[in-house]
Amino acid sequence: MYDALMRLPLLGWVLFAVTLQLAVVIQSFSTDAVYAIHIVMQLSTIVFMMLIAAAVILRTRPSGKTGGLEPRISALLGTFLIYSITAFPRRDLPLSLEAVSTSLTMIGNIGAIVAVLQLGRSFSIMAESRELVTSGSYRLVRHPLYLAEEIATIGVFIQYASVWSALLLVVQFAVQLRRMHNEELVLAGSFPEYDAYRRTTARLIPRVY
Repeated sequence: MYDALMRLPLLGWVLFAVTLQLAVVIQSFSTDAVYAIHIVMQLSTIVFMMLIAAAVILRTRPSGKTGGLEPRISALLGTFLIYSITAFPRRDLPLSLEAVSTSLTMIGNIGAIVAVLQLGRSFSIMAESRELVTSGSYRLVRHPLYLAEEIATIGVFIQYASVWSALLLVVQFAVQLRRMHNEELVLAGSFPEYDAYRRTTARLIPRVY
């Protein structure tokens, strides 16, 4: 019952976010090439959110989870904090920076979609264990979903770049690192083979970190 109730806030947020994204797509519709690229970017975001909703609905019960308040706060901040960046003024970008921003956002969204599909029913917002996934992009790094999300986040940040939004980006990344640490503790406690996987697989960047 607890696990089922914990799905409702996230599902409500996904529905709200998808509705907003669809409104942007409808309002921005144009045959102009630049607008078309933006529409594709928005659609990739919608697909990612819908996959998140499906994964939350279909996921299995956790075999392990972290205790305490900090891991839950870190998970929530890591998921939702960056969306407050849209409260900052949006910059008028030259076409070159607009292309970089859009490309990073789309690459990040596509990478996140792939990672969520590979996680399948083991996906979770909180630090929980369901199934140890080490195939696909998880053969390259331990947290490909977070890597993809950060790439997309940098793409969005370019559109709202300022000293304060940069500070928000740094805080969000720091929280994500803490979130990864919490998840690794849970996985190590649930799967004896995780230690070997952790020793041979980079956290975010192959052969670097």
